[in-house]
Amino acid sequence: MYKILIAEDDETIYAELARLFGNACYEVVDGRDGIRSDDFDVALLDIGLPGTSGYELCSAIKARRNVPVVFLTAAERTESELTGFAVGGDDYVRKPFDPAVLLARVRRLLRRADTVIVHGRLKLDTARMEAVSGDKRATLSRTEFAVLRLLTEGGVVSQKKLIERLWDGGSYIDENTLYVSINRLREKLRDIGMDGAVVTVRGVGYRLE
Repeated sequence: MYKILIAEDDETIYAELARLFGNACYEVVDGRDGIRSDDFDVALLDIGLPGTSGYELCSAIKARRNVPVVFLTAAERTESELTGFAVGGDDYVRKPFDPAVLLARVRRLLRRADTVIVHGRLKLDTARMEAVSGDKRATLSRTEFAVLRLLTEGGVVSQKKLIERLWDGGSYIDENTLYVSINRLREKLRDIGMDGAVVTVRGVGYRLE
């Protein structure tokens, strides 16, 4: 059973959403008072929340885990949608919503996110943003996760490509930030028995052993 975090301050809409996803066999996690636990598989966030915003909640979620985030809002402005994607949102649904379409969008995102990438002894848990080797796990930052995921695609990845792809993914970094992230990633991989996994190819970039 998937768990869905719902942060919606309108009591009527929240009750409708909780009933919709409960009937579809989801376990509903109440996110109206903020994120009290990371134990959920997808988040459905209203943008206008008292004391905070859906954008801030999305940023907090994506900093810790790579779970899908759907924004649900009555806002019609294009700027709102662009901001939602910029902070890491995966989809954007306007109110009033079609229940069947909303369920289908959430199911699609869960199918896409429910993957583990395997590269030799290394496994990359894309839902929890963790590197796994044997029974050891290392939790990665958003940038570290993005770097490692690119490296699992194989071959030598140039520094330029890493920076460009990270910028496209919403992580605004330069050469110095990339260097720091690579070193931190190496330390975390060393802690799970993968010392030397990230290799520097001089004048070109990096590859994963």
